[in-house]
Amino acid sequence: MALTGRAALLAALGSLPVGIWDPSWTGILAVNAPLALACACDFALAAPVRRLGLTRSGDTSVRLGETADVALTVTNPSRRLLRARLRDAWPPSSWQPGTEVAASRHHLTVPAGERRRATTRLRPSRRGDRHADRVTIRSYGPLGLFSRQGSHQVPWTVRVLPPFTSRKHLPSKLGRLRELDGRTSVLTRGEGTEFDSLREYVPGDDTRSIDWRATARQSTVAVRTWRPERDRRILIVLDTGRTSAGRVGDAPRLDASLDAALLLAALASRAGDRVDLLAYDRRVRALVQGRTARDVLPALVNAMATLEPELVELDARGLTATALRTAPRRSLIVLLTSLDAAPVEEGLLPVLSQLTQRHTVLMASVADPYIARMANARGNTEAVYDAAAAAQAQSERHRTAEQLRRSGVTVVDETPDELAPALADAYLALKAAGRL
Repeated sequence: MALTGRAALLAALGSLPVGIWDPSWTGILAVNAPLALACACDFALAAPVRRLGLTRSGDTSVRLGETADVALTVTNPSRRLLRARLRDAWPPSSWQPGTEVAASRHHLTVPAGERRRATTRLRPSRRGDRHADRVTIRSYGPLGLFSRQGSHQVPWTVRVLPPFTSRKHLPSKLGRLRELDGRTSVLTRGEGTEFDSLREYVPGDDTRSIDWRATARQSTVAVRTWRPERDRRILIVLDTGRTSAGRVGDAPRLDASLDAALLLAALASRAGDRVDLLAYDRRVRALVQGRTARDVLPALVNAMATLEPELVELDARGLTATALRTAPRRSLIVLLTSLDAAPVEEGLLPVLSQLTQRHTVLMASVADPYIARMANARGNTEAVYDAAAAAQAQSERHRTAEQLRRSGVTVVDETPDELAPALADAYLALKAAGRL
């Protein structure tokens, strides 16, 4: 129960003339006794809060940056009209900063025996699961002087999925894939290493594709068509250790890696390849295996939603052993991790040969665009020192990448905005060269 601002205002207004003209306990009692009686009557006429029935419905998942609507249905089983203010509490990251009060507060009027619905619109600012907290209801009497208050637990969970901003690059990458697959007219020989079929020669075809034996058996010139390998296995390995927690711009490195992994998975599944996911630091954080082309992307998005960087050093030996168990057959292993010199030279390089002996390894890393801007800065002494430090950092990064290339690893090192399309291009290049 609680007094309202209206009751406090009436008490102050009533006590003011008493204090001016006849300050006494009798005068104060004469003013406040009727107000107290009115408050008691108002409390008695307010609809009870504990007996209310509350249920939820609405969205259970939403992409980061989009909105989710969660409906709260309030049923009034009493014989009194419910006049209420309602607060639907969620974690602070369920809204953009400064919008929580407007989004979580509702005014309801529910007649006796009826129900009404209030919709809370969430716009989460972080990935992961958002669990609804308690619903607090304050029921007012007809005079608005006194209120009943109570809380209800109404469980509900909204999973905030990765935004997949790189999906804008998917149409162009699929167009390139169709060219590789021979399904788009091009003036050059179709790339790929698997023989597909024979067809009649048309002007513009590469003469190296002419099948002279087939031509000898028929009256027209026949050319071979090729296609990239299909049904290959791809294992995407996400490093969720401490280096993935470093922020590049406004987001951790892990978020850029997730976005690049989703674009690669969407492209590879359309190409007919099988995609698995392993997230690892010192133990397995997520594992997705054996999904069909239709189910793989939703499964990956759902598994990635709750991934967060762990402030521990990556166990490179454990990661290698787990990757080998997860991919027993020859596969393309895409490792999304950091190119920092110390973690790579001390952890990854000593065990990398175990992967490259059996698999094709593609390593992708998120570069910091601020370092490139620092390297080009000039104008004063501080800027020159910053440029020297940035140049040294870039040199170490290039040296580490070159060590990985000498070990047989394809390296992609790009800024967050460019990492996803660059990784997709590297996959297409490997596919066209028949290296998967």
